[in-house]
Amino acid sequence: MAGPTLTFEEKRYLLSIARETIRAALEGSTFAPPPPISQVVKEQRGAFVTLHKQGRLRGCIGTFTAEAPLYKTIQEMAISAAFKDPRFPPLEPEEFPLVELEISVLSPLEEIKDPGTIQVGTHGIYLINGPFHGVLLPQVATEYGWDRETFLDQTCLKAGMPPGCWKDPGTTILIFSAEVFSEDRSH
Repeated sequence: MAGPTLTFEEKRYLLSIARETIRAALEGSTFAPPPPISQVVKEQRGAFVTLHKQGRLRGCIGTFTAEAPLYKTIQEMAISAAFKDPRFPPLEPEEFPLVELEISVLSPLEEIKDPGTIQVGTHGIYLINGPFHGVLLPQVATEYGWDRETFLDQTCLKAGMPPGCWKDPGTTILIFSAEVFSEDRSH
């Protein structure tokens, strides 16, 4: 299910692109990333960029499918997470130094029929039922200590549906894995 593992240098490169893209946008300019450092960062892969401010969610936007190389998708998702997440006001310049970035590079989606297939901490969930859809990344269940049913129910709520919606035969359950990494801002 997973794609190639990213090296330390590739992760650092992608995190730098996300941070510099947001910095440039806050300054009213655009950031032209340095040339890709490997073939892996040129692959078309889905990704999410998450912003945390003082340990709390400050924005998270992503895509499952990419029509651009990963490093360009990261740029686009960084802008969206910082300025276009409808749950939060656009990021302000004074907040920027307090923000930690986290990137989740996704495997392709896989439809499942048996929810028992879901491995908490390994899989993310994407539920679809008619116009409703919601996603939770793999790390969310671990962060909150959820079991499989709670994870499924919380994904239902995220989709705007009632808990248990995942049992409805009209609900499509898709899973994916993610390689998750964040900035080390401890020094």
